[in-house]
Amino acid sequence: MAVTPPRNGYTSRMAYISDLSSARCEPCEGGVEPLTNTEASRYMEQVGDHWSLAADGKSISADFSFPGFNRTMGFVNAVAWIASSEGHHPDLEVGYGHCRITYTTHAIGGLSSNDFICAVKIDRLLDT
Repeated sequence: MAVTPPRNGYTSRMAYISDLSSARCEPCEGGVEPLTNTEASRYMEQVGDHWSLAADGKSISADFSFPGFNRTMGFVNAVAWIASSEGHHPDLEVGYGHCRITYTTHAIGGLSSNDFICAVKIDRLLDT
């Protein structure tokens, strides 16, 4: 995993992670600043095009469509496994043939690198 030190304009507690796919979530109990819009935009470059950054910069979300209920639930179970493995859990909206995932780090009231780490790992589910 390549980690680069924060650059001008980066104020979060952690260095920018240039390869989210091999990173692991870090526990976050609050007391740190959420990512700035600039930082979040930079992380958005590493996630799939289906992810969108909320206008307020406090969450990311993606909509996924599947051919039927069983495929949807298989995907949801895989997302749940990632969330449990990383200790970082999304909000899920699930229906027949679709799932909407929203990530935010509730403890800090905005985004952290953990949200993007999980998004990249979810993207990898679609590559298989």
